[in-house]
Amino acid sequence: MKKAVVYTSTTGNTEAMAKAVAVGVQSSGAELVFGTPGTVSADEVLSCDVIILGSPAMGDEEVEEEMEGFYTSIEAGLSGKKVAVFGSYDWGDGQWLRSWTERIAAAGAAVVSKDGLAGHLEPDAECTAQCESLGKTA
Repeated sequence: MKKAVVYTSTTGNTEAMAKAVAVGVQSSGAELVFGTPGTVSADEVLSCDVIILGSPAMGDEEVEEEMEGFYTSIEAGLSGKKVAVFGSYDWGDGQWLRSWTERIAAAGAAVVSKDGLAGHLEPDAECTAQCESLGKTA
């Protein structure tokens, strides 16, 4: 089993979540591909059995621009893949993750968590545990 964790982070909160997800992936025994859109390729990510994407909420609850571009580059290859999303926010109610999971489902992927995993600001112990669980079970 091979799992990718790809994220963008503007304040470090989503990065902390991504690192916790990676801990869960490693504890599951899966091979891990880990990085940001600038450090991993679309082909490398699409070769994975599970793809876990992270983005903070930006603007009017939207996926961060660099992650949006990366997601668009892999979207056509998601059919039949198992995909999960996560991210941090300061305001709003998680709409960016719900919208993102709808797009993922429309691309033919199996969405791991319908609403995604949202963490408010810096991940606390509960959020970190949820991130690790996501990496382990996705």
